[in-house]
Amino acid sequence: FIKEPDTFGNLVSGSDLKFQYLLIDFWASWCKPCREENPNLLSLYKKYKSKEFEILGISLDDDKDEWIKAIKKDSLSWTQVSDLKGFDNSIGSYYSVTGIPFNLLLDNKGKIIAINLVGDILKKKMDALFAK
Repeated sequence: FIKEPDTFGNLVSGSDLKFQYLLIDFWASWCKPCREENPNLLSLYKKYKSKEFEILGISLDDDKDEWIKAIKKDSLSWTQVSDLKGFDNSIGSYYSVTGIPFNLLLDNKGKIIAINLVGDILKKKMDALFAK
């Protein structure tokens, strides 16, 4: 896992989080479809956080003030990181992210088990995983 600064400047990576499943969510404050997906992510996070479901938000913003405003406005309570380099973001580059919204769902060993699930498809996948 690559470390990037959180909103306070602390270096954080997915390996710092305790999870059974981790959704790495690539987004930006200026991305309307990303912002429209946030209520769905909030709902899943509230439902499964106690079962070790974590989200790591990776912002492709280049303006720290706009990034932080969006986090507050959308009430995103999970860990957020960004190197504020837009699409040159180090984690985004590692995963070859060329468009957002984009996400990766990882198991507790860091293996990617799903890519780019949104809305009801993501909800159904999470319900199925936690029903096991």
